[in-house]
Amino acid sequence: MHLRPLVLVSTLTLAFAAHAAGPDIEKVNGSITAEAGQTYGRLETVNGSIRIGDRATVEKAETVNGSIRVGDDARTGGLETVNGSIRTGEKVVVGGPLETVNGGIFVDRGGLVSGDIETVNGAIGLVRTTVEGDLSTVNGDVTVGIGSHVKGGLRYQKPNVNISWRPQRDPRVIIGPDARVDGPLVFERKVVLYVHRTARTGPITGAQAIRFDGPTPPDTQND
Repeated sequence: MHLRPLVLVSTLTLAFAAHAAGPDIEKVNGSITAEAGQTYGRLETVNGSIRIGDRATVEKAETVNGSIRVGDDARTGGLETVNGSIRTGEKVVVGGPLETVNGGIFVDRGGLVSGDIETVNGAIGLVRTTVEGDLSTVNGDVTVGIGSHVKGGLRYQKPNVNISWRPQRDPRVIIGPDARVDGPLVFERKVVLYVHRTARTGPITGAQAIRFDGPTPPDTQND
């Protein structure tokens, strides 16, 4: 864990403590839905997905086998799964980390995440999003999309030797137009790194940046 400026995080924590006073929902088998515009405490399941409606407020959401989907303008605490993806709509405020093991993480435009974003086997994508913490992954692509701001750093950890999990190609990392990664970019494995000429990053270790000018890198336009 890394120490971060506490002002914004503390403000978000107090806001959730004041407003996320709704009911908790706990299950073992089954999905959970937080209705649009309603307030909830903790949402927890083992085998099932979690869906949080537009403008809903949730203290925290956790599952093991299932995805987490968050609607537009929602307010949540940390979101965590093991086998599943996490995807948020527009203008979502997350007062904690986004974490998964096997699954991708995507935060749509106007998002604010006060913690880290972590996955092992899955992509990370941001569009005009601010992340107060770090981005961390092992396998999978990372896109810090147009206008996004990561106040921490970006790290690719060295993968364990596992013949059954060998990607068909090296992960691709894109730091897009007008994007920023303030902290260091550390790569403990081989990646292909694209950095837009209008982007700004901290020091880069373990990869050579390929500069590009268009909205997307030339080698990814037909993906």
